[in-house]
Amino acid sequence: MSDLSVFPITKKWPAQHPERIQLYSLPTPNGVKASIMLEETGLPYEPHLVSFDTNDQTSPEFLSLSPNNKIPAILDPDGPGGQPLPLFESGAILIYLADKAGRFMPQDPAERYQAIQWLMFQMGGIGPMFGQLGFFHKFAGKDYEDKRPRDRYVAESKRLLRVLDERLAGRDWIMGDAYTIADIAVFPWVRNLIGFYAAGELVGIQDFSNVTRVLDSFLSRPAVARGLDIPKRG
Repeated sequence: MSDLSVFPITKKWPAQHPERIQLYSLPTPNGVKASIMLEETGLPYEPHLVSFDTNDQTSPEFLSLSPNNKIPAILDPDGPGGQPLPLFESGAILIYLADKAGRFMPQDPAERYQAIQWLMFQMGGIGPMFGQLGFFHKFAGKDYEDKRPRDRYVAESKRLLRVLDERLAGRDWIMGDAYTIADIAVFPWVRNLIGFYAAGELVGIQDFSNVTRVLDSFLSRPAVARGLDIPKRG
């Protein structure tokens, strides 16, 4: 078994089960991508809470694994070649876990890249744009008198929702019949936009019936329900 003690992050978050994948995260839209994926695949893992309240994400131990100080990050004691693999960035983690488990990624090479393209659609579009809308609608930005920044992100969020809604027309999931990492990446952000950011009315979510239909299917999955609350907040 690999010795995880050589990784500085295990000094701050000791591994009780060093044979399992170590997850360092917080139940945010990006964080739950990893926990949902781990729950869906059944890969053994041990979660560790990275608390933003105490700035854990800027600690030297966390930065040693995730230099961009973002969650989630993982440490797999049984990575490629049986060697430990530290990994950050939620999209990279989803691809890695899909390959490791042999699940939630199309086997056909062309469809594999199409699933990855929709993952990138979330990473480059939905995540950043919904996040900015959240800032200007719910957090400090809501107090700005000038509403042009907010309205810019409202318009872009609507555009992205329209793209997604059109993709989902006549499909059960983003890739069709198969549930994939694309869905695991996208729908925590849609849920957050409507729920935590309370921006559903602002973006006219009722106009995107395919998005809300598939969101309901996503949230009804038992592994999703579990993953949305991992790691548990203290």
